[in-house]
Amino acid sequence: MKKINASRREFLRTSALLSASSAVGATAAPFALNLLTVASAAAQTSQSGYKALVCLFMFGANDHANTVLATDSSSWSQYLSVRTTNESGSIALPAVGTAGGVLPITPDTAQPGRSFALHPAMGELKGLFDNGRAAIISNVGPLIVPTTLAQYKAASVPLPPKLFSHNDQQSLWQAYAPEGAAYGWGGRMGDLLASNNANPLFTAISASGNAVFLAGKNINQYQVSSSGAVPIGGLSGSLFGSSAAANPLKAIITSDNSNLFHKEYAAVTNRSINAQSLLSPAMAAAGASGVPNPTQYTNPNNGALTTNPLAVQLQTVARIIAGRSTLGAQRQVFFVSMGGFDTHDFQRTAQADLLAKVSHAIAYFDTVMGNLQGADLRNQVTLFTASDFGRTFTSNGDGTDHGWGSHHFIAGGAVKGRNIYGDFPVTGLKHNQDVGSGSLLPQFSVDQYGATLASWFGLNATQINDVFPNIKNFSNRNIGFMA
Repeated sequence: MKKINASRREFLRTSALLSASSAVGATAAPFALNLLTVASAAAQTSQSGYKALVCLFMFGANDHANTVLATDSSSWSQYLSVRTTNESGSIALPAVGTAGGVLPITPDTAQPGRSFALHPAMGELKGLFDNGRAAIISNVGPLIVPTTLAQYKAASVPLPPKLFSHNDQQSLWQAYAPEGAAYGWGGRMGDLLASNNANPLFTAISASGNAVFLAGKNINQYQVSSSGAVPIGGLSGSLFGSSAAANPLKAIITSDNSNLFHKEYAAVTNRSINAQSLLSPAMAAAGASGVPNPTQYTNPNNGALTTNPLAVQLQTVARIIAGRSTLGAQRQVFFVSMGGFDTHDFQRTAQADLLAKVSHAIAYFDTVMGNLQGADLRNQVTLFTASDFGRTFTSNGDGTDHGWGSHHFIAGGAVKGRNIYGDFPVTGLKHNQDVGSGSLLPQFSVDQYGATLASWFGLNATQINDVFPNIKNFSNRNIGFMA
């Protein structure tokens, strides 16, 4: 009987992952969530004090070379020569000090002969960087072992599978394996720290649909919408024109049964109903007591004020964090995202709007965390960005193509901000990090990036080895951007 139950649990856990990613409709979503919630006590660590990690994923592969730029004269000359075309679709940005020019930043740790700037649409993020609450990690991407250009060309060391493929690299970033991976490093961190939470159900939470990043071995992600917990349709209000029909429906879908599948289905449904009953009032109270609506952001292409969907996702995260005491949460991992970064065409205008949203949303979230119900939680909440991969340094005329390494942002009060971590790559082509068309061979692995965050989050060295399978191959396990 023990063997049958183990198989049943594995079947149900896998079914949850599959059903969460299928178009089953909002009313069915809770059935895909949190089928198992108790991790092995031996693998867990007791922690005190609240902490949260927020992954902001930019789907489509953000062009890093127009996001963070080297602006010293040599670098800028190379930048203009490669990214300025003879076509109307030139993707080069205006220089510092010119109308709409890139925004200068000054890292605390100088890189001799180099100067730097951010995309013109990222004024709010420049402010966070200048104030020491944001940092940049230079040239990070999937790696299995430290790799030189010669080793890459000779394929003399193991290389990440299926490079330059959107779906596979999204999965590698989130879950160290190509598309089809079962466990993500956010979910695995949740496995190890869920015992700190009174209700492990609220350990790994997505405000952006199903994400393998949050899939654990013992916990599954809880998905929410901007309105909060997703309800099971028909259990409140009128059903088929009858206000009395909800109770019989609830009895049918939650009743116990000797059939094992029916029994587990009813248990999952009951957990979903109970979770909503806890989360909805906690979020409602948080909203009423000081999680303001985001301001509208300014579209840099036309000056129009528009609602920022990414900021709305981060508002949802903030409302859940505000309800942490009610939910009994000490450690939480969140996932938010936006798409549109696959800029093969119209990159100048498309990326400007996308990065304006990113900058506006991160700044909004920082402001809210700075005064959440009267408390400053910025030291306890860290946001970091991720994306499929970087893009080529060369232009295809009006955009860029698939690359590898990329620059990313970390924001929060615990971040050692106002710095660029790692040697910023040579600007141009045919250097020792160029694997072709200016696509960057990563300097740091995703494992090193994640392990640095995990160490701050409370995982010990043994647990980090378990969560990040390739970290043992790197001598530098902690990049140093967290206090």
